[in-house]
Amino acid sequence: MTLDIRPLGATFAAELCGIDVTRLDEAAFARVRDAWFEHGILVLRDQRLGEEDLVAFSRRFGELEIHVRREYLSPDHPEILYVSNIVENGRRVGILSDHEVGWHYDQIYLPRPAVGSCLYATRLPSSGGDTSFADMAAAYDALPPETRERIDGAEANQSYAYFNAGNSVPTNEEQTARTPDVTHPLVRTHPVTGRKALYVCPGMTTHIVGMAADESAALLEELYAWSTREAFVYRHEWRHGDAVLWDNACTMHRREPFDGRSQRLMKRTTILPPPALAVPR
Repeated sequence: MTLDIRPLGATFAAELCGIDVTRLDEAAFARVRDAWFEHGILVLRDQRLGEEDLVAFSRRFGELEIHVRREYLSPDHPEILYVSNIVENGRRVGILSDHEVGWHYDQIYLPRPAVGSCLYATRLPSSGGDTSFADMAAAYDALPPETRERIDGAEANQSYAYFNAGNSVPTNEEQTARTPDVTHPLVRTHPVTGRKALYVCPGMTTHIVGMAADESAALLEELYAWSTREAFVYRHEWRHGDAVLWDNACTMHRREPFDGRSQRLMKRTTILPPPALAVPR
């Protein structure tokens, strides 16, 4: 099987055309997996995925996480998190309604943070809701040498509560207890490729450990501004049937607001790293 790969971004992201992810044999899947690690983001067009299909495809990459926000999980396949503005019987179906969602890494707040995420579009609004991705490996590689020396070996505090304060409904007492703040290196070594990437995000990083508050804030702002420059960003305009697979060890993302009068329903799986490689380095 020959893959039709079309680059989308300046430094990363590619569209993979003409494949059905439910019908990949082992050799074809291996090529898809290699393309994912090479390009960081794969856009898989025109997929027709039931929830069982989405889970089965995602699980081929590794163990899947069950998200802490259980109230927004699929009742039939808890590996799937609903991201939606839909309200049924007075209850929100999914997390993250129709507002802007700032730059963040999925699951950076966990001791074993995700290596990948797959988001599948099932209902789309009439306008808005684009997702932008930042290539944090390319951003790290392009940093001035003195900045790389300054941040290599440093750690930062990551907080899900901090993210929820600006983007989501607060967690309940049990969920909060399961997601205490954690620290991770500012520079994450990819658990599969070994490539280094900036591992901080405005949505969840509160401060750099051991650094004065003003110095920490200034350095983080510098890194955010650097990594979200146009040269490192790919903006995805969703189409029905898109499944977007991104490397969550070296890619942060944000979402534009959308017309709340329209319904948007996205289904997301989260891929964990192998247990022996779970802790960022």
